[in-house]
Amino acid sequence: MVLERSPSMGDTEVCESNLLRALRRDDFALLSPHLDVTECEAGQELYKPGDNVATVYFPCGPSLISYLVTNADGRDVETILIGREGAVGGIVSSGNLPAYCRVVVKFGGRFGFLPVSQLEAAKARSPSLRSLFARYADCLLAQIFQSTACNAIHSIEQRTAKWILSAMERMDTQVVPLTHEELASMLGVGRSYTSRVIQTFKADGILETRRGSLVVSDKDLLVKRSCACNDSVKSHFAEVLRGVYPDD
Repeated sequence: MVLERSPSMGDTEVCESNLLRALRRDDFALLSPHLDVTECEAGQELYKPGDNVATVYFPCGPSLISYLVTNADGRDVETILIGREGAVGGIVSSGNLPAYCRVVVKFGGRFGFLPVSQLEAAKARSPSLRSLFARYADCLLAQIFQSTACNAIHSIEQRTAKWILSAMERMDTQVVPLTHEELASMLGVGRSYTSRVIQTFKADGILETRRGSLVVSDKDLLVKRSCACNDSVKSHFAEVLRGVYPDD
């Protein structure tokens, strides 16, 4: 994809990425000359399977990215959601390897980005920078492990509530721009299943629906309908990278 560059990121923009904010000042100085910001729209594909992973993306503010695995029937199933607590592209590996799954902008907005080669060069110069990204890679893997377990053992209702809560935390809003079709695709189930869950939530006063959006009316009730997978991931972040996962 072609990125429209703006001037290099300054302190104001960095504040929108919790992961970049966690950097020491001297570590950020190694990245800032190569760090730019761009606007991405919902649905924009950052990587598709087989693409060379040469760029790291940092969601800023309420922007979100999804990792999607395409199944034999053509449906995309979401594995994890990444917001301002994280980054995608060459995080677990050192980059310049083929992407395994689709990486798509879920909710559009601002994204910081820089070449993987520059991140690797900065890591080689700074043990503390290398440590921070290694700890984030550990948190990313924890999310993947938890998502795998969640999909195997929890009900569609629990997973629906968990996903809505996860988006709310990262976007800092009660209005989640999501259709029934999109939710069904992400959960890997038919639309009729998610529609029944949403109707139940509406009847119980948990949320309302608007055109293309879900509006949460009672977060406490939504938490009660959710599994504890979000809490497990947040606890791990708190242990490994305190202050990086979005606060309630």
